[in-house]
Formats: sequence, C-alpha cells, structure tokens
Amino acid sequence: MQKPGSPMDQPSGPKSDLQAVGPERAEKQLAALRQNWRAEMEGTATYRELANVERDERRRGILIKMAEAEERHAARWADRLVEVGAADPRTQTARIGPTQSIILSARVGSLDTALKRVEDHENEHIQEYTRQLDSLADAGSAEILQELIADESAHAQTLRAMIRPSAEPRSRLDAILKREHWHSSSGSWIGDAIYGVNDGLTAVFGIVAGVAAAASSREVILLAGLAGMLSSALSMGASAYLANKSEREVFEAELARERREIEEHPEEEREELELFYQLKGFSEEESRMLAGRLAERPEQFLHTLAAEELGLSEDRLPNPLFAAAIGTISTALGAVPPVLPFFFLTGGAALAASAIVSIIAHFIVGASKSLVTGRSWWKSGLEMTVVAILVAGIAYQLGSMLHLPI
Repeated sequence: MQKPGSPMDQPSGPKSDLQAVGPERAEKQLAALRQNWRAEMEGTATYRELANVERDERRRGILIKMAEAEERHAARWADRLVEVGAADPRTQTARIGPTQSIILSARVGSLDTALKRVEDHENEHIQEYTRQLDSLADAGSAEILQELIADESAHAQTLRAMIRPSAEPRSRLDAILKREHWHSSSGSWIGDAIYGVNDGLTAVFGIVAGVAAAASSREVILLAGLAGMLSSALSMGASAYLANKSEREVFEAELARERREIEEHPEEEREELELFYQLKGFSEEESRMLAGRLAERPEQFLHTLAAEELGLSEDRLPNPLFAAAIGTISTALGAVPPVLPFFFLTGGAALAASAIVSIIAHFIVGASKSLVTGRSWWKSGLEMTVVAILVAGIAYQLGSMLHLPI
C-alpha cells in the first residue's frame, strides 16, 4: 500500500475553501488528498487479493470486510476532493492494484508474514494521517482524518488478532504445538534455497575474479568456475543432509528418553508440564486442565512436553534428502551467473560482464529474502551486494599477486 500524502502530480489549481491558505499550500494539500485516495484504493486491492489467497472462510470474510472499509475510506477522500473543486479521482482510467511485495509474501512465504506487513502499513497510515491533522488547514479534511485514524487503528488491532493466538486456552495450546509452523514449512526451504543460491553465487564469483586476475586463459577461468560450482553444490548438499540427519537423530533419541520418563514417572511429568504453562501466564487451574487434556493423548502429551522442556519439535525438522536436494540445486544455480559470460566473451569484457551480472544477481537474491523476513527489500539487496563486492575484490587482489603465465 502506498503511503498516504506523498507527492503527486500537481493539481490544476486550488479551489473552494482551500483558496484562503494560498495557491502553493493549497496545491500541496490537494496532492495529499489525492494520494490519500490512492493509498486507500491500493489498500482495498491488497485486502481483496489477500482474501483470494486465504483458505479459512472466517479469515477471508474479515479480509473482505476490511477491503470494503478501505473502499469507503477512498470514497471519503474522493468526495472531499470534489467538495473543494478538484476533479473526481474515481473517473481516472488507470487501475490501482495491490501492493505486489505483500502479495508475493503471501503466495511464496506465509499469509501471516503478509498480514504483519499490512499491519506495518496500517500503522504508517495512522502516523501519516496524524501528521496531516497538523498540516492540512481545512476543517473538512481534518474531520475525515480523525475518523480514519480510528478506523485504521481498528484494522491494525484486527490484523494483530488474526496473526497472533488468542488468550483462550485451547488456542494457546494449539499455538504451542504449532509454534512458528510456517518457518518449518515454506519459510524453511525458501530460506535454505536463498542461502544456497547466495553461497554458490558468492563463492564462484570470488573464484572467477581471483582466477581471472591470475590467469588470462578463458579455458582456465571456465574450468575453475565450473569446478567451484560442482564442489560448492555437492558440499552444500552433503552438509545439509548430514546436518539435518544428525538433528533428526538427536530429536529421536531425546524423544525416546522423554517417553521413558513419562512411562516411569507419569505424575511427575504431568506436574512438570503444568509448571511450564504457569510460567507462560496460565492460572494453576488452567494449567492443570491443559495438562490433563494432553495426558489423555499420550503421543501429543509426549511431543508437547518435549517441545516445552527441550525445545524440540518434529515440525521443525526438514527431510534430510529434501534439504540436500535444495542445497545442491540452489547452490549450483547460484553459481551460474559468474561463469556464464566466459562462454561467450574473453578477456576484460568477460570479467566485466561477469562482475555486472553477479552484482545484479546478488542484489536480486538479497532482495528476495524480504519475502520471508519482511525486511526492507532494498536494504537486504544492498547488504548482499556489498558482501559480494568485498569477496570478489579480495579474491581479485590475491589473484593479481599470484599472476600465472597462462
């Protein structure tokens, strides 16, 4: 969603009751009103698109209602523009779509991640509308701002309720059992894939830069790059497999040990779980009830106790073979951009093309992390780009010092 009140195309001239504030200030206020309308229309489209992604009927209904509320907000700004003598923005032919980065977060990462970003946008709207209360001179706009600040605050609260478990015991229990489940599903493999792409891209970019500085032969550079690609991909895949296999073995061993303790001291283990819940803020009676319900389901009781006591959760353990495949493939793909130009070019042109392609690829990979992390996309991209330049620069300097006659 666009931030309300940003600069826009200049209006044809101040009209109606805005004339009293002077032409220059009136133009700025009209621009702010137009941008407020655009921001609310973008919010409408974003909520509707998120509703299409949501599978839960109750949550989908909430998102649709919020889209309708944003649409009403947009209508208020459009009516206000007409009241002060400006053109009705609803007559424009250009369609205003949703915030694409939020929709990508919902489709690729998690809907909860997208909702957190929408909540951030709503809070930005509240801050901007609050600022406009002091800067917009006309009373009619101030009245709308006050109403919409209250509505946007309610939206933010609704979003928080949708993405956080409620205080009701059963919901709290489900939240404990499924804590950050999306990280262990889509979020986990996407993060592993991004890490693999970055590893292959940075490692091979450094190899190519270092070898190109040391040797002028295109065949030598290609051989080094392809060898680096193969070794990096296989190393990443093997490391991912062994790490995840070891983690699963530790989990199974700890789970077996916890199962024996439950069989030998059931009352003691039940009391232990009650204490964990009391530390989380439940009353003694609520904790006893929750532990009792779980004790009726031995396997669920076992897994819950393991999660609370040892921080172990099977949902967070990826399949070792799947992790190995993701690590191998993503690393190999990441290693392609630095090597590719040397298939078609030679000398300095090939090295320059490799550097440009690799730097752009680093920025794209870094920016893509925001789909999972929710961080600023340009900051993530810039961070990864700077690291790539440093690695390649150091490798190039070392290669120059070890110049080979080939």
